[in-house]
Amino acid sequence: MSYDHQRIDKKWQSAWEKAGIFHAKDEDSREKFYALVEFPYPSGAGLHVGHPRSYTAMDVIARKKRMEGKNVLFPMGWDAFGLPAENYAIKTGVHPAITTKENINTFRRQLQSIGFSFDWSREFSTTDPAYYKWTQWMFLQFFKAGLAYKAKAMINWCPKDKCGLANEEVIGGNCERCGTPVEKREKEQWMIAITKYADRLLADLDTVDYLPKIKKQQQDWIGRSEGAEIDFDDIKVFTTRPDTILGATFVVLAPEHPMVGALTTDGCRAEVEEYIALVSKKTDIERGDDTKEKTGVFTGSFVVNPANNEKVPVWIADYVVVNYGTGAIMAVPEHDERDHAFAEKYDLPIVDRPLLSFDEALKKTGGRKKVTYKLRDWVFSRQRYWGEPIPLVHCEDCASTGSAPDGWVAVPDEDLPVLLPDVKKYEPTDNGESPLSSIKSFVNTKCPKCGGAATRETDTMPNWAGSSWYFLRYIDPKNDEAFASKEKLKHWMPVDVYNGGMEHTTLHLLYSRFWNKFLFDQGFVTTSEPYARRHSHGLIMADDGTKMSKSKGNVVNPDDIVAEFGADTFRMYIMFMGPFEEPVPWSTNGVVGVRRFLDRVARLPEMIAETENASVTKVLHKTIAKVTKDIDDFSFNTAVAAYMAFVNVVYASGRVTKQTVVQFLMLLAPFAPHLANELYETIGGTGFAEVQPWPVSNATLAADDELTIAVQVNGKLRGSIVVSADMNEADLIVAAKAEPNVAKYVIDEPKKTIVVKGKIVNFVV
Repeated sequence: MSYDHQRIDKKWQSAWEKAGIFHAKDEDSREKFYALVEFPYPSGAGLHVGHPRSYTAMDVIARKKRMEGKNVLFPMGWDAFGLPAENYAIKTGVHPAITTKENINTFRRQLQSIGFSFDWSREFSTTDPAYYKWTQWMFLQFFKAGLAYKAKAMINWCPKDKCGLANEEVIGGNCERCGTPVEKREKEQWMIAITKYADRLLADLDTVDYLPKIKKQQQDWIGRSEGAEIDFDDIKVFTTRPDTILGATFVVLAPEHPMVGALTTDGCRAEVEEYIALVSKKTDIERGDDTKEKTGVFTGSFVVNPANNEKVPVWIADYVVVNYGTGAIMAVPEHDERDHAFAEKYDLPIVDRPLLSFDEALKKTGGRKKVTYKLRDWVFSRQRYWGEPIPLVHCEDCASTGSAPDGWVAVPDEDLPVLLPDVKKYEPTDNGESPLSSIKSFVNTKCPKCGGAATRETDTMPNWAGSSWYFLRYIDPKNDEAFASKEKLKHWMPVDVYNGGMEHTTLHLLYSRFWNKFLFDQGFVTTSEPYARRHSHGLIMADDGTKMSKSKGNVVNPDDIVAEFGADTFRMYIMFMGPFEEPVPWSTNGVVGVRRFLDRVARLPEMIAETENASVTKVLHKTIAKVTKDIDDFSFNTAVAAYMAFVNVVYASGRVTKQTVVQFLMLLAPFAPHLANELYETIGGTGFAEVQPWPVSNATLAADDELTIAVQVNGKLRGSIVVSADMNEADLIVAAKAEPNVAKYVIDEPKKTIVVKGKIVNFVV
């Protein structure tokens, strides 16, 4: 018989909300635990099954930590500024504020239907003036500290929409909004000097528990390189391998390098200009992708290699970017795979020359030691509507008197937030400025410093702004006097575990770490690193292994799964479908299998007896030990497998005690909280499962009866033996020597015997 999931789901979700059992307590003597998931962008499409993979994992952890006696903060909010809402407004004429509110309501309903234990009392949206007031205030702290400045920068430019695009808004060289090929264009932008924090952002990775691949992404994006700057005639090249300079057979410039025009000969000019136009449609991310074939073109010029006075040709190529090093490299095909592939493609010389020492190379060439970074300052302004207004005004009088740098004056704190005005048209202006620039009532204002006529900055902030500090606002979301009180920050920070997609472990993670470090340096927060531990999940793919997309019609809606199979089935399946960090295909058959398992769990109360087989008791304690460790290790799929194995043992036995069922239900509650609570109530339990203690394994009962021991001779595996788990060391050594393959190597008494309890015996002969 199948249990009634629709009745049970609604019953317990209502009971949890009424009791407020997931509300974190700011003043609490219990040890705190801050569990964080990346807050979503509330799109009109609603959730798809990929979103809840992260949320369910962290919900499992949050529920377990509560049962372990921790004071858990597990919040949810909305990252709601940005391009999709603005696109929709342009298309339909519906104000982004309206669609954002509707989309948030849809997302919230969906999340609540899955039974996530979020503390909804702390919910906010980045579009709330009460929130972006503090985003603006923080920008002004950057400005006052000299870290926010205006400068010309190369940006991705959509000629049709007349606006700048972030790299993530460029898909295959085309504008995400309209599909028009994107160009590179120089435009004055607000910048934030993240490069001043480059070394700390690198060094402090040693102080946090991030997945190795996440740390590598951070390291690669910052790209700290120690090397030398060497002059090839008038071209300054940066190299990390000056010792290989004798093998340098050509020089490569970035297409944007300022010397390209002067170095391009008349015979090559048309081809070079055509190539530059082609590369301008690529993002830096595409150009830095080592899996893509590299392209280039000859300028027609040559320069002298200062190490051997040989003339080498000057090329331009897409794999060199102007904002790394000097924007020029010496190519040594014999010692660099990328240079080698390029040389083979264009039939350039590949020579094997002797290496010099670092110091010899510098002495021979007159080169200079240099440290450089791939990281560049953060382009912080957008010429779009749906974002936080930048809280600065420009005053010509203050510029002329020198009382304000470049005439830019900060809006006073008491005048924040600078509200985003209501508009009817959301398209950028013909000259590529923000739609706000055409609203005279917004633009024209008085200077806060001198009282004279001034104009507001009309650029808005990027999506990254609100998401760079949201984890701090959850701590004190109703505070009007500060973004969060120092006392509450000290109590809750740092975030204990933060999970999200791998696509956000480069820029979002870097920006939010930087943002928090700046606030720490200013004395506003209590920890330098915001996240103690960062984990990431793999994508959920379509059943054929391809990416889910609306255009392919292969998106799975969680609403449909929850309605047909229940929230607990959905939760357990997305945790069971494969290793959490890996991409996995969706399988409706897998959903059905998990539901069958939960139906078997629902019948456990019918099997309660006064006694149970010893095998059931032993497997229970082994299951407790395994599930406890698996949850902490993000090994959710093997935890679910352990549940299934335990239930099989109970069914094979035919009887189980009430005490064991209670223990199992508590263990199951983080994954299947609705059914666990219902069954606990059915067998006479009082209160919520969530406030019961987490089961503790009896180590003796959980121990294996037999162990497989590896036997090595001089560190090399020669055999294995299966022995009793309680065998003493002397008998273990005798058994290891007697293993036939080991005995061939251990003829005389070993010089030394090393025993690693429960794992290895190693004979040194």
